[in-house]
Amino acid sequence: MIRATEVLPAGQWNKSAEADAIELPHDGRHRRRIAMRGNRDTVFLLDLAEAALLHDGDGLKLQDGRVVRVIAASEPIVEITASDPHHLARIAWHLGNRHVPAQILADRIRIGRDHVLEELMVKLGAKVSRIEAPFDPEGGAYAEETAHAHGHHDHDHSHDHHHGHDHAHHLDHEHGPNCGCGHDHAHDHSHDHGHHHGHAHKR
Repeated sequence: MIRATEVLPAGQWNKSAEADAIELPHDGRHRRRIAMRGNRDTVFLLDLAEAALLHDGDGLKLQDGRVVRVIAASEPIVEITASDPHHLARIAWHLGNRHVPAQILADRIRIGRDHVLEELMVKLGAKVSRIEAPFDPEGGAYAEETAHAHGHHDHDHSHDHHHGHDHAHHLDHEHGPNCGCGHDHAHDHSHDHGHHHGHAHKR
């Protein structure tokens, strides 16, 4: 299986090299090593040295020089607006204080749906709208740790965090000792599962 070993930042690669595109939700864009299928059936193994946060417009460079473009899929999110920039900054502070992945736009903020946070935003005087749109939150130290956690799962365990999304066309049945998909086929249950869902692993 051909591998994609490099992420080319959006706007910094030649669009003429685009051979395919892959549509991924937010949870599917925190990856290090996983088999994927593009929208035009290009099958490849994403095989990065470190876990990465993939953004809309990034390119996944294949070994033969072709590029697969990353598309941020539309998904259920919340859009938050405020009365003025100062009000919006206060809202951003509250979200940041809770380590909430957030996409900061010129006059609004997008977050994943969470009824507790939505109620908090209303109490703070914000307008909350449930929409379907691409979600591309800001990076940062916490986000990088989250990406590392997802990359760790991809490499060492058979657990899959797609949450029901089919946009990525991930390969579900190409398993075997030499498939290169990063799953542990022996699935030894003697290892410790206590850390699987911790998104802020401390070192």
